[in-house]
Amino acid sequence: MQRPSPTSPLLSQPGAVPAEGRDEGVAAHYGDPFREQRALEGGSGLVDLSHRGVVTVTGDDRLTWLHLLLTQHVSELPPGRAADALILSANGHIEHALYLVDDGTTVWAHVEPGTREALIAYLESMRFFYRVEVADRTDEYAVVHLPAGSIAEVPDGAVVRETPHGRELFLPRADLEAYAASHGPLAGILAYEALRVEAHRPRLGFETDHRTIPHEIGLIGQAVHLQKGCYRGQETVARVHNLGKPPRRLVFLHLDGSEVHLPPHGAPVRLAADGPEGRQLGFVTTAVRHHELGPIALALVKRNVPVDAPLVVGTGTAAAQETVVEP
Repeated sequence: MQRPSPTSPLLSQPGAVPAEGRDEGVAAHYGDPFREQRALEGGSGLVDLSHRGVVTVTGDDRLTWLHLLLTQHVSELPPGRAADALILSANGHIEHALYLVDDGTTVWAHVEPGTREALIAYLESMRFFYRVEVADRTDEYAVVHLPAGSIAEVPDGAVVRETPHGRELFLPRADLEAYAASHGPLAGILAYEALRVEAHRPRLGFETDHRTIPHEIGLIGQAVHLQKGCYRGQETVARVHNLGKPPRRLVFLHLDGSEVHLPPHGAPVRLAADGPEGRQLGFVTTAVRHHELGPIALALVKRNVPVDAPLVVGTGTAAAQETVVEP
């Protein structure tokens, strides 16, 4: 059984409402999700991601070894440069997503809650004669997100991962509460997820299922390097890339704002012309409320669904689609 991440001390902050499901252990919000979204968009605030797993790889062979296992080109990854990478099954299906950075002596990666133990078990099984050490650092380090434009200082002892969407800090867990107190306002996971969906960024376990391949959710180039050597699942990646025909594609949905409830993960997607009893052509992966756009969602649909076709989700919520992955 997966050992849970430590519960965040920031759940004791005024107004904190605990998140549920995959994001259990951190705050869903601190009283006003829309205000928290606006703060993040304005470059202020801090998001507690301390429920995510933290895994490190040390040793002289760490980059060349990871290069053989990951979809990303990391054999010459410079210190301080962030990289996204996947581990695929033999059939090319996504099994793990790693968000990593090398600090010159150690590769740091944060991963989805509930996945770190399976990831570590796989990495340990592939060590062979390589000079590497894999460690679970979740009890020692917490991940926090600072939005793009933030001028918050990085404390001593933290490792920084710079991304287009902001900075991710691997922060000593013992320092989390004090750092948050001096670098607020706090924003919950609902605000973070709303901006993620707006940016069309897929998340493992939300936009993926047991048969998702990278092409379907737009990860070619971002997390999959097409000009590197062999890795598990590469044959599927190359074949689908050359044929240009992934079976499904990620879409962005504007949902009817008159509905009280958001469609849950897995809610069916159908053509509006067929009605709520029509043939299912996909499913909702993440639905959120955005402070400007209203209710929005990401969904996986069959590749041949017309890009301009009006859709319905769930029991009949109207949805207008925008293309994320071209058919």
